[in-house]
Amino acid sequence: MSSDALLLVSGLHVGYGHVPVVRGVSLEVGTGEMVTLIGANGAGKSTLLKALAGLVRPSAGSVTLDGEDVTGAPPERLVRKGLALVPEGRMLFGPMTVAENLAVGAHTRRPRDPGVAEDRDRVCELFPVLAERADQSAATLSGGEQQMLAIGRALMSRPRILLLDEPSLGLAPRVIGAIFSALDRLRADGLGILLVEQDAKLALKHSDRGHVLRAGRIALGGSAEELIANDDVRLIYLGAWHGTE
Repeated sequence: MSSDALLLVSGLHVGYGHVPVVRGVSLEVGTGEMVTLIGANGAGKSTLLKALAGLVRPSAGSVTLDGEDVTGAPPERLVRKGLALVPEGRMLFGPMTVAENLAVGAHTRRPRDPGVAEDRDRVCELFPVLAERADQSAATLSGGEQQMLAIGRALMSRPRILLLDEPSLGLAPRVIGAIFSALDRLRADGLGILLVEQDAKLALKHSDRGHVLRAGRIALGGSAEELIANDDVRLIYLGAWHGTE
């Protein structure tokens, strides 16, 4: 583990009641780095993200964000500290407009902070359709537009670490390409990204490193290239892909 990692997770255990789900997970995410978690349904990936975002309290282990121990901290403190979650299912405010949903994302910042308008412009530059739909209710957007809005809302808190849970689920290839292109740009600007993604092939093509989560434990980790080249990973998670596409 690197002592200067932006997000450092060490020996984390998380469960629901007496049922353990995440068992001793350790990982790190650096500035401008994308790290992917892959694994079967029920492996504990979403629970891990929820624990990191303060939605589920860990039973053991630690979480350090930018050098500060934030283990078990409430979500609002984590947002203020620079961590944002884009949950599976997006969880948008359907009756509210696109502009209002983006404003909610900046709720921890001062309303007159000039940076809020700058960040809104940045989000709309990343996802131009959000500017076109600014006065449209979130519930009337397409699935891809809703996912873009969910990411944009998270970016409005000006995070340093972005947690993403299944951003491509149910979307058309063209939309998925636009979303991952935006993630590449954000990473190039220094944003750290921890990604849970059903499409392991896609995720690893865009990532620096990855981890395979199995039954709540990290079974394998390494660079994206190492995981792509691993026979077991290729067979089980990549459909025997050889990286030639």
